[in-house]
Amino acid sequence: MGVKTMLPSYELGFYALVVTCAVVYSGSGIFEASRDSTNRKAFRDGIKPGWHYFGRKMDVADFEWVMWFTSFRNVIIFALSGHVLFGKICSMTVPQHRAVMYMLYGVSAVLGSMGLVYLMIILSHCLVLYSVALAKQKWLCYVAGFCCLASFKVEPFSSWQSGFVTGAFDLQDVLFYGGSSFTIMRCMSFALESSERKEGIYSIFDLLKYNFYLPFFFFGPVMTFDEFHAQVSTRELRRKDDEMRSIRVHALLHVGAIIAVDIFFHFFYILTLPSDLKFVNRLSDWSLAGLAYSNLVYDWVKAAVMFGVINTIARLDHLDPPQPPKCITMLYIFAETHFDRGINDWLCKYVYDHIGENHDNIMKELVASVATFAVTTLWLGPCEIVYIWSVFNCFGLNFELWVQKFFQMEPFAKLEAKLSAAMSRRIRAAFGAVNFWAIVLYNILALNSLEFAILVTKRLLLTGFPVSTLSIWFITYCGVQLIKERERILAIEEEKCDKAKAE
Repeated sequence: MGVKTMLPSYELGFYALVVTCAVVYSGSGIFEASRDSTNRKAFRDGIKPGWHYFGRKMDVADFEWVMWFTSFRNVIIFALSGHVLFGKICSMTVPQHRAVMYMLYGVSAVLGSMGLVYLMIILSHCLVLYSVALAKQKWLCYVAGFCCLASFKVEPFSSWQSGFVTGAFDLQDVLFYGGSSFTIMRCMSFALESSERKEGIYSIFDLLKYNFYLPFFFFGPVMTFDEFHAQVSTRELRRKDDEMRSIRVHALLHVGAIIAVDIFFHFFYILTLPSDLKFVNRLSDWSLAGLAYSNLVYDWVKAAVMFGVINTIARLDHLDPPQPPKCITMLYIFAETHFDRGINDWLCKYVYDHIGENHDNIMKELVASVATFAVTTLWLGPCEIVYIWSVFNCFGLNFELWVQKFFQMEPFAKLEAKLSAAMSRRIRAAFGAVNFWAIVLYNILALNSLEFAILVTKRLLLTGFPVSTLSIWFITYCGVQLIKERERILAIEEEKCDKAKAE
């Protein structure tokens, strides 16, 4: 049935009331648990003194977030502000050479932060993959690219390369592996795009301009080479109406999100609580479900803020970068689940869509999804928890297609055709609610721990059955209906915009 199917307003109002009450009730349980655990010995490392205005301690379990916005805040602001000022001057004076200027600034920043040896390691991998690209053989590009990526993800090659980089500061490992991994993905995109070019090949200078664009270098997102090259080569730099206003609004939203997260961590210790399973096991089923869900929401907020800040700077440079990931609250379909839209776009273009084509054939879809998650496993770094995460999510993606194909068979298709559009939407939302929690449980094991994921699963499906299981399923069903309503409104607005453009 169509996405524009409408439900009665009173029904949607009831759904909104149920979801609101459930969130408040679950949140109150997490708040009380956070308050009672402030001085618990097991949480000593994860809970530290926070802002003195609140008179409360703060959850600091995520070392990356803490370092980004405390220890290295000034360094990050200085480096990115310098890029913005440098980029603005170049755009005004020599717009035709701005990509070269971005590259020079990026190389200088990498050299200053990580040292000459690290820069040489990066350049050597760029040279290897450029040499492979000269052969114009896709299979060779894949083999060489994945071998280079494995050299940063698999021992002992990983430790061997990192051992060349001297010095020791808190973010060194994050910057080393982040910059190296994203470099390989960018070089592979360059090689694959070059192999498809009918006449000639892009120069190594084009590769260096692509790779050393500083905002994308360490943390992404990945823009495929064809998109970056086309956008950065544009000489006429024009902005759309109200584009600067949009950039300013997004910048303020990101600053607001950073402050809101810090305030939130003074009252809800969602990252530290799961580290003590005995304590967490005392929580109610509702609070436990809320804790698992809130961990995923936080990871999305973290990704949205990081990519959002980078995207804002890229937009100031007249680029159109990949958007931040889709909000986890809006996800109830495995095919749309991702936490890094740039990597997701890269995987779809060069692996998933390349093998699966139109994704209608079950066997092709199986091969495509297995290949995609194999690459993702290598990208994340092969280990037990990543293997488990990949297997579950690969199964979820394929099972979703199997169920869809099964219910498209003639008896079920005829039965759905006899139902009203509204009833069909309700039935689909019921299945979507199950999918929603499958996505949560399959991903929480990687974001938190396997033990915590098992505990949540047992409580929601076994010990909590039937009361907690069915009640949480119904609340999730209400939430999925609200998501579907938002999708319906967006679809109508998009149709109006398309009509206006056609006229």
